[in-house]
Amino acid sequence: MSFDDFHMEYLLVAMAAIILYLIYYVFTKDSEYYKNIHSVASVVEDLNRELYYLKKKLQDTQNGLKNSSSHMSDEEIYQEIERSVYDMVQPLSVGLQKMQETMQTLDAKIDSRISSLENGVKQISIPTSIHGNDDEKIISLFKQGVSLDTISKELHISKPEVEFVLKINQIK
Repeated sequence: MSFDDFHMEYLLVAMAAIILYLIYYVFTKDSEYYKNIHSVASVVEDLNRELYYLKKKLQDTQNGLKNSSSHMSDEEIYQEIERSVYDMVQPLSVGLQKMQETMQTLDAKIDSRISSLENGVKQISIPTSIHGNDDEKIISLFKQGVSLDTISKELHISKPEVEFVLKINQIK
């Protein structure tokens, strides 16, 4: 096995390790998102239950007002209904505000994690050359008429890497 083959295998193993880490990262974050979504779902379920009880209480209040409406004026009935509706809507409004805050927090977390994943993927992309500082040296030597083998030996890099740099820079 030549040095170049060993170097290429090492590069492939390193890239495979990075990909496996990213997969692990995505799965762990996915479980966190599931937990957060589950908590939001439980809040929604509690709000639905509270809404059901509020509707029932409103219906009971309306029935009670119908029975006692002969003793109350229209203005008193209106005020009683307004007060009952406000009392029933207030907990629902607070619950909705909490749910909105939770959703905004989750949205911010998701946005930050997506951007960090995008940055991670950008960093994984194949570099223009393994030795970025050697690009200019390779191009200069090649333009001077030095052979690929000589450039490879002089800079201690493989011949395919030299060809890759020249190809990327559209020289050869």
